[in-house]
Amino acid sequence: MSHTDTSELRLVSWNVNGLRAVMKKDPSFVDVVEATGADVFAIQETKLQAGQISLDLPGYHQTWSYAERKGYSGTAVFSREEPLQVVNHIGAPAADDEGRVCALEFPSYWFVDVYTPNAQNELARIDTRLAWDAAYREFLCGLAAEKPVVTCGDFNVAHNEIDLKNPGPNRGNAGFSDEERESFTRLLDAGFTDTFRARYPDLTGAYSWWSYRFNARKNNAGWRIDYFLVSNDIADRVTGASILSEVYGSDHCPVELTIEL
Repeated sequence: MSHTDTSELRLVSWNVNGLRAVMKKDPSFVDVVEATGADVFAIQETKLQAGQISLDLPGYHQTWSYAERKGYSGTAVFSREEPLQVVNHIGAPAADDEGRVCALEFPSYWFVDVYTPNAQNELARIDTRLAWDAAYREFLCGLAAEKPVVTCGDFNVAHNEIDLKNPGPNRGNAGFSDEERESFTRLLDAGFTDTFRARYPDLTGAYSWWSYRFNARKNNAGWRIDYFLVSNDIADRVTGASILSEVYGSDHCPVELTIEL
């Protein structure tokens, strides 16, 4: 891939926790997208079916993946560039009909938006989750064999103790179980870089999700579970990684990556 015709891309990911709800808030979803000036804006937990929303986003191609179950899960990607192809299924043994992936191929890279299954209270869905993680890892590695990969979304895991406010009491809970953390390590070890942590290895208090209870956001008692990962071959092209914690409207805030591709 030649370096001569690269340009800096601004990529944003946001778990909106129900797109219809966010559309009604001020600033509206469209306002947020336009304010970021994103080249690609990915969302998770759209919680809608085809035809339930008419989203007017001038200048963006819209790619949607819906869950079969109503009002649940779902992902979408809005890109200035039209994708060459789109993949919505990864061949996972479970959860593959839940609209969890939007993979878009562009000329110089793959962009993959993911909403990882939550392990749920008392790890009730941990087997599904770990099977999903393994299938997703294999899927990404297959894409990365063709061209560089950027993947983003809600990975539903705080990787290390620095990634949540209260690691001690949460150890073993969904999102901070040893199994989920090890699974995320395996993904990184397969050839991917956590762009935010690579840039800010020691930065504490940087979170992307806060419980709606206990004034968690006001007290910044949060978790960093939303990520941009890139295949290692393009890690040196990253020019910025940030968490847009001033954006409200969901229990998550957006995360952002700038990269020359």
